[in-house]
Amino acid sequence: MTAVELTILMPCLNEAETVQTCIRKALAFLAEHDVAGEVLVADNGSTDGSRALANAAGARVVPVAERGYGAALLSGIQAAEGRFVIMGDADDSYDLSALMPFLEALRAGADLVMGNRFAGGIAPGAMSGLHRYLGNPVLSFLGRRFFRIRIGDFHCGLRGFRRDRALALSLTSQGMEFASEMVVKSALGGLRIAEVPTTLAPDGRSRPPHLRTWRDGWRHLRFLLLYSPRWLFFYPGLALTAVSLVVGLVVSIGPTQVGRVTFDVDTLVAAGGGLVAGYQAVVFAVLTRVYAAAEGFLPAGPRTRRVQEDFRLEWGLLAGALLVVAGLVGLVVAVLHWNLAGFGRLNPSRELRLVVPSVVAAVVGCQTAFASLVVSVLGIRHRTAGADTPRPEPVSQPVGR
Repeated sequence: MTAVELTILMPCLNEAETVQTCIRKALAFLAEHDVAGEVLVADNGSTDGSRALANAAGARVVPVAERGYGAALLSGIQAAEGRFVIMGDADDSYDLSALMPFLEALRAGADLVMGNRFAGGIAPGAMSGLHRYLGNPVLSFLGRRFFRIRIGDFHCGLRGFRRDRALALSLTSQGMEFASEMVVKSALGGLRIAEVPTTLAPDGRSRPPHLRTWRDGWRHLRFLLLYSPRWLFFYPGLALTAVSLVVGLVVSIGPTQVGRVTFDVDTLVAAGGGLVAGYQAVVFAVLTRVYAAAEGFLPAGPRTRRVQEDFRLEWGLLAGALLVVAGLVGLVVAVLHWNLAGFGRLNPSRELRLVVPSVVAAVVGCQTAFASLVVSVLGIRHRTAGADTPRPEPVSQPVGR
């Protein structure tokens, strides 16, 4: 019995108008290039006869009860018999008779091969202007920036991959964000990613597409952010902390005039609040990376490993305590000033320049101490389990982040 080299996988939900055309093109590709393969349709609950039409056209059909683009593909990947899988929509927008560049890249050692519609050509009417000039370029740019992936078309639905590598990624997304999850986890897992030009034609169905622009766009963006604590928390928090610190230091010396605008203690209060919020975001970034590495859904980079291995609770508690003490000293001095005034009215412009920095120092000190305790809790398993405790590992050496 000949081993199956390639499975051509199509998610399907009410594609009666086009599914047989897609299957015929896929089977023709296998026959023309003498590839030992199969055509697999992951039917996601079609009610228009798509399943029967797919069977009649020569495909193997896997029914998938759980609704969603990702759910259909996950079930299809699990059911696939091929060493390689090339997935493409069943709406006849991708040319499933021209898959050789994908297969050649897989045979050459790539773990994931992405199609690039912008490089291969998008036919008039095949993609809306909103998707072509805003949605796809922006999300692809963010994906490249966040995860250092050199891919021009982050969300192309025509892509190939090694089945064993895809299964090892532990993909879980049920909706359209599955497309982002596959690319992101492949990059984080250090897989070899290639890209080939492909074309996009207007789909052959008369009904609207399943894709919902704003809902699915948000789901993709949300996924990218949640898997990148650096961009979600660290960089915004660091910027807010730095700006608030500079503004606070300048205004704490005395009123500062820029043109006809005077910045005084009100600005100092705002800067104090910004510093606390920014510092908290930076702390969230650290906690998220340590937790994600401990649970195995993000690989532990060199910095995270240093935190896990070298961090000492006592250091964090000491730093927090020093900040709290500094803040309390400032508040005691402020109370002494108040005492000298007979506990009566004070000059806010003068006293707040001492009170606000003191309160901010005390709050940041508490945040530091509490965060140190949380990091220690998250690191318990890492420090005590040792090499004998099984922990989730990335597929291979992770890329730097």
